[in-house]
Amino acid sequence: MHDDRLLFEFLILEGAQAGLSWETILNKRENYRQAFDNFVPAKVARYTAPDIKRLLANPGIVRNRLKIQSAIANARAFLEIQKEAGSFDSYVWQFVGGRPRQNARQTIGQLPASTAESDAMSKALRQRGFNFVGSTICYAFMQATGMVNDHAVSCFRYRSLT
Repeated sequence: MHDDRLLFEFLILEGAQAGLSWETILNKRENYRQAFDNFVPAKVARYTAPDIKRLLANPGIVRNRLKIQSAIANARAFLEIQKEAGSFDSYVWQFVGGRPRQNARQTIGQLPASTAESDAMSKALRQRGFNFVGSTICYAFMQATGMVNDHAVSCFRYRSLT
C-alpha cells in the first residue's frame, strides 16, 4: 500500500484498536471514516475542542479522549513528515528497506508482536510527536499495509504476496 491517505487511516485505526479486538474496530471502520472526514490528514489536523467534543459524543467510534486527541496530534505530525519526506509512504517504507519483508513463518504461533524494524519505526514516530504508535502497533501497521508478509507459508495468500 502506497497511498498516504490510506496509510494515515490504517495508522489511526491501529491506534484506536489498542486494548480492543480488531473486530470492534473493523465493525466501526465506516463510522470512523465519517467521523474523521475520510481520514484526510489536513482536515483532521485542523480539529479543535468542538471537534473533540463531537467525536466524544459519537457512539459509532471508540470514545476515548486520549485516542481522539492522538489522532489529531498524529495528523499534524503526519503532515510534517509529508512536508519533509515528500510523502508519508516514502518515510515509513524506509523501515523495511523500501520492499516488503517476506517472512517464512511455519505457524501463526511464530508471529512476533514486534520486531527491530517496528521498534525503530515506533521510536522515530514518537520522536516526531506521534502517540499510540508503540512497537506492537507499528508491527500490526506494517502487516496491515503490506510492509511485512507474515502469512504462514501454508496459507494460500503467502505465495501470492511473494
